Amino acid sequence: MTDLIEADGLRRTYTGGFEAVNGLSFTVPQGEIFALLGTNGAGKTSTVELLEGLAPPSGGAVRVLGRDPYRERAAVRPRIGIMLQEGGFPADLTVAETVRMWAGCTTGARPTGEALELVGLTARQGVRVSQLSGGERRRLDLALALLGRPEVLFLDEPTTGLDAEGRRDTWELVRALRDGGTTVLLTTHHLEEAEALADRLAIMHQGRIVTLGTPAEVTASRPARIRFALPETVPPARLPRGLRAAADGRQVEIRTHELQDTLGALLAWAREADVRLEGLDARSASLEEAFLDIARAQRHETVVV
Repeated sequence: MTDLIEADGLRRTYTGGFEAVNGLSFTVPQGEIFALLGTNGAGKTSTVELLEGLAPPSGGAVRVLGRDPYRERAAVRPRIGIMLQEGGFPADLTVAETVRMWAGCTTGARPTGEALELVGLTARQGVRVSQLSGGERRRLDLALALLGRPEVLFLDEPTTGLDAEGRRDTWELVRALRDGGTTVLLTTHHLEEAEALADRLAIMHQGRIVTLGTPAEVTASRPARIRFALPETVPPARLPRGLRAAADGRQVEIRTHELQDTLGALLAWAREADVRLEGLDARSASLEEAFLDIARAQRHETVVV
């Protein structure tokens, strides 16, 4: 597959010597949703600005659609869509007027009605921007990013302010765009969103990528969790030794890399011992758990160094 986004040894250093991006290398092929994650200050925004062509790199190279997005901005900009964390719209314009104004600056823009239908704002097209809710403004942001039918779409916190239904609708739209061949680079603090949408993801810390892979690959190295409560008459010491359980009163937690085998052994023991496991909950590691583990490990390494 053709890589539409390429970063090779990418660096960005600010005045005073602060290096926000420190040797990043990754690629994003056509038709992939790629999520860039990290704690505040990890360098995500600085990286995305380089990819969008808003600033030149201090070192390394970046290519979007086979071109330098900063030096060849005139060739790249009409083929990409950008949804910033917050758009600055004239408050007195209506939704439709805002889209038409933006379309006047966009090559090959979609019809206004089509753009608004994509994001579920058709019924609000006559409403002034100042009267929109925060979630509706995010939908308008997305409509403008999609106006030019972009081949590469940058989404910065796309569902901030949306309710659960709006978030799910946006996810479905992003998946449909991906299935139609659009390449999507996503930044988000909602790890559930990254887990649901991303084909691959990278987790950044202090300007570097510390983990890269599919959501399943990132979480696979983290143990699954089994939680339950024992009856008051059954002490945790009665559990089989091989389960390596941690107990806090009646509450028990088991961490394991073999969820099926461990859960099978636990249930077999409970059946033989005639013990009811209250509130039994077994699940694989989530992306949130993996992210927090990685963040803690990186902070510890930083302190040690």
